[in-house]
Amino acid sequence: MDYSGKEKEAMAIMAEADKKMKTSHSLFGSFFGSSSKVEEACDLYVRAANMFKMAKNWGAAGDAFCKAAQLQLQVQSKHNAAMNFLDAGNAFKKADPQGTTHIGRFNIAAKHHISIAEIYESELLDIDKAIAHYEQAADYYKGEESTSAANKCLLKVATYAAQMEQYQKATEIFEQIGTYSMDTTLLRYGAKDHFFKAALCHFCVDMLNCKLAVQKYEEMYPAFSDARECKLLKKLLDAHEEQNIDAYADAVREFDSITRLDQWQTTMLLRIKKTIQDEENDLR
Repeated sequence: MDYSGKEKEAMAIMAEADKKMKTSHSLFGSFFGSSSKVEEACDLYVRAANMFKMAKNWGAAGDAFCKAAQLQLQVQSKHNAAMNFLDAGNAFKKADPQGTTHIGRFNIAAKHHISIAEIYESELLDIDKAIAHYEQAADYYKGEESTSAANKCLLKVATYAAQMEQYQKATEIFEQIGTYSMDTTLLRYGAKDHFFKAALCHFCVDMLNCKLAVQKYEEMYPAFSDARECKLLKKLLDAHEEQNIDAYADAVREFDSITRLDQWQTTMLLRIKKTIQDEENDLR
């Protein structure tokens, strides 16, 4: 099989696609159907990518799929963009199964999974798929030892997992990132936020779990004891134990007046508050 012939053909198709893009950017193109030019260029890039695949030139195939996906985003073809980013990621994986050569490829693949995740979370509103792609991106970043980039993706996973009541998964991630931050000078200050979120996830499941977790975080990270987040958790635990919904609401209000609670934290705190109300009703 003449691989080099296939590659030459693919390169010619790529050149044709590039040319289409140049004319679509011209003044003339902007008045007359430039979006159809973009769509034609997309089709050409995908054709070229598939030819490169046949020639087993995986790196070039990945690059061509990327070009198609980026154009599809321009013309709001989100679903097709997601598919082509996936194909690009798979091609890069084949270009470098051990992760030894093309060291930047994993980085590129990770970025593509983030793009897909963002499409799923904001356009297609499929949070399960968004989670899966953020996890995939985190794996690629870990493969390149980019821990902070991996953690950024994992925080998205934990945030969504908790929203979907997958508390154990969320807790594990928040604790893992809290521990990593605690041991990293530049990130140390942020550790309290991760432990706070982990504790809220514990609290949504079981008050005693939360109490034990707070003790554990204080032992691991003594600075946590002085944090306003830790003091709030202790007040909430007391209010919960006493089934005192007013004390609970006051503690949240007081904290929020100094440090604004974000939407996610507010959602978790409302879920916990509801458990006090439900228990109160059960006792009546």
